[in-house]
Amino acid sequence: MKQRQIQYQNNNTSILSKWLMAIMLLSTALFAEEIYATFTVQPLKRAELAFSAGGIVDKVNVDVGSEVKAGEVLASLKNDELKALLDVAQTNYKYAKKAYERQLKVKHLIDQAQLDNFAFKYEQSKAQLTYQKALLEKTLLKAPFDGVIYEKLIEEGDVVSGAMIRTALKLQSTHKRKLILAFDQKYHDLVKAGQTFRYKVDGSDTPRESRISKVYPAARSKDRKLEAEVIAEDLLPGLFGDGYILTQKP
Repeated sequence: MKQRQIQYQNNNTSILSKWLMAIMLLSTALFAEEIYATFTVQPLKRAELAFSAGGIVDKVNVDVGSEVKAGEVLASLKNDELKALLDVAQTNYKYAKKAYERQLKVKHLIDQAQLDNFAFKYEQSKAQLTYQKALLEKTLLKAPFDGVIYEKLIEEGDVVSGAMIRTALKLQSTHKRKLILAFDQKYHDLVKAGQTFRYKVDGSDTPRESRISKVYPAARSKDRKLEAEVIAEDLLPGLFGDGYILTQKP
């Protein structure tokens, strides 16, 4: 008798679970709307890097496919003369600072004009040192963020003209990607950040799912489509696909 009661309760629980699942599916069908969208894959970050000074390329430390860290020197121009001038500036600063500090210790024994002269030379040497460092820094091309080099446009010995900015290297984020979605403008009041986007990359049967991170505030001029952005990882930039945005019916 007791076993029959337990079986009866289990059957009731199973029936209740099925009803709840059916209600949830029905609610989704009634209140959710799937909006078709196409997309292209782009790097989350992308930059075209160029020297801010002219000169001859001395070293290129990376190649296509090189993974780099933010601040890493990727390439440099010939800068021996600037290094020598920096050494001179550092020496002048060192001795001007010492001279000024000595005068400060005996300032009660000298007149103010003499002290001001030492202070002026000290500040002047400090400014010159900062200037020479800035000039040398312009001959170094550094990575602005962690990423991977996807195009190399310079070689050692190339001439870089300060009068015309020339892209030297192209950098993109290593793993982070963004999907740029395009959907019909009639859904402008339905698509919101945080909604789910279910999609497949063209040529792949693997289903994927992410959330919309932002909706662009203007339609594209070429076709009046609206755009949204979804964050993804490890997809090859340039791929495309399609899917559905899950929204709530008004």
